[in-house]
Amino acid sequence: MTGFDAVFLSYDEPMADSLHSRLQRTLGGTVKRLHGVHGMRRAYRLCAEVVDHEHFFLADGDFAINTDFDPSAVEPLDEGISMRVWQAVNPVNGLIYGYGGLKLIRRSALRDMGAAVDVLAALPGRIEFARQNAGITRFNQSPLHAWKAGFRECAMLARGSEYGMADDDARQRMKAWTGSRTGDFADFAAVGASEGIEFAREAARDSRQFDHLNDPAWLCERFTAAHGDQVISG
Repeated sequence: MTGFDAVFLSYDEPMADSLHSRLQRTLGGTVKRLHGVHGMRRAYRLCAEVVDHEHFFLADGDFAINTDFDPSAVEPLDEGISMRVWQAVNPVNGLIYGYGGLKLIRRSALRDMGAAVDVLAALPGRIEFARQNAGITRFNQSPLHAWKAGFRECAMLARGSEYGMADDDARQRMKAWTGSRTGDFADFAAVGASEGIEFAREAARDSRQFDHLNDPAWLCERFTAAHGDQVISG
């Protein structure tokens, strides 16, 4: 293991146990795990309380790290940088960007995190985006998880990226999400993306509605109401 701690943050992902083990093997030591914490902002803040060092790796519960990722080659964050994000491959549309990617993050930045819909966009300081692909974001583990990924990401892109992404880039990514065709449950990711874009248009009249994007129970209820019969019937 490097001098960095590591935390695997899972909620209800079916493959979380195996992906946690994969992360430990690749990083070469114990990776602490937080599981089932309700509320994304609360979950991220709790990560800061289980580590012993200022800089630590943070992986989501659906992140499959590349087994050739070399943690010993990772440099600490420069002064003023709160987080580094590695790219991840999207399994349903082939996009490769920071969505779902591995992070190196400051404990102090999480403790001082502000408010944003995309929770980690509210970290103080600058965010650094690495060009290296560090793994695959395996969000497409079930119809619900695939739909939820498309819905949340495209709602946030349609609202306006809190990371300063150019509008043209956001439009291209939404187009790719809504055109998802490969991998397990790609059709649910595509439908979720389209519905997320529509949700963003509706929520623009009441910005408080965007808080629902960080509420797993609300997302599950919306998915079940719209697509539950389709899932049951296969």
